[in-house]
Amino acid sequence: MTQIELGVGTVEYRDTGGSGPVIVLLHGLLMDASLWDSVIPEISPHFRVIAPTLPFGAHRIAVRADADLSLPGTAATVRELLDRLDLRDVTLVGNDTGGAVAQLAAADPRVGRLVLVSCEAFDNLPPGLTGRTIAALGRLPAGLFRAFMQQMRLKPARRLPIAFGRLTRRGDRATRAWMAPILTQKAIARDSVRVLRAVFADRTILMRAAEDLCGFDRPALVVWAKRDRVMPPEHGRRLAELLPQGRLVEIEDTDTLIPLDQPGRLAEALRGF
Repeated sequence: MTQIELGVGTVEYRDTGGSGPVIVLLHGLLMDASLWDSVIPEISPHFRVIAPTLPFGAHRIAVRADADLSLPGTAATVRELLDRLDLRDVTLVGNDTGGAVAQLAAADPRVGRLVLVSCEAFDNLPPGLTGRTIAALGRLPAGLFRAFMQQMRLKPARRLPIAFGRLTRRGDRATRAWMAPILTQKAIARDSVRVLRAVFADRTILMRAAEDLCGFDRPALVVWAKRDRVMPPEHGRRLAELLPQGRLVEIEDTDTLIPLDQPGRLAEALRGF
């Protein structure tokens, strides 16, 4: 991982390099860039891939005390990364809460194409039982939050519907690794509480973002888990319809975290797009 100093602090990112078209991959809450580990090898021969670890709770370097960790603040961090790396005509891809960030960053002129992968949209914030649970946990003091999260060391706890049980069918190895910064670093637990409070502070923001997407006149792809239990499949269809150049791909045998459950199918959709 490479490090860069941005307004929020030190951000780690993976950069495959190369001269191909640029794809920027965004992950969700309590995750890191490893969400895309099985997708990147399948697309990197054709593209330069950038995968930042956003300050969403699984980051390893604590952010600054005054960092804006809201959805708009994180979208600003993504735009700053594009600027600092001098990236143009980017394909911006977001899964889970990374898709919410992508919706807010889509207006940036450096975004040439948009891909939304089973993500929060419209009024689904916080999303489902999983989202409502982590939103409630974010209201705890950092010490109690960290104490509660200790049970995430155990696979049965991680597989509960209130944890990752409805987000991925095959990705427990990744979810276990994502918990490590919270469990081992008090500063990351504090950041996690801050980000959960900030992300869910404005629960109508994606309704307004949807209005702006109607004006996104560049190519757009919506990839959705056909039987998603956290991000309603009808939201995928709605997003594809409201985007002027939107196209929908639905994928079977996967939950929300398609990069973990069906990385090959997702990579195929990205290459085709």
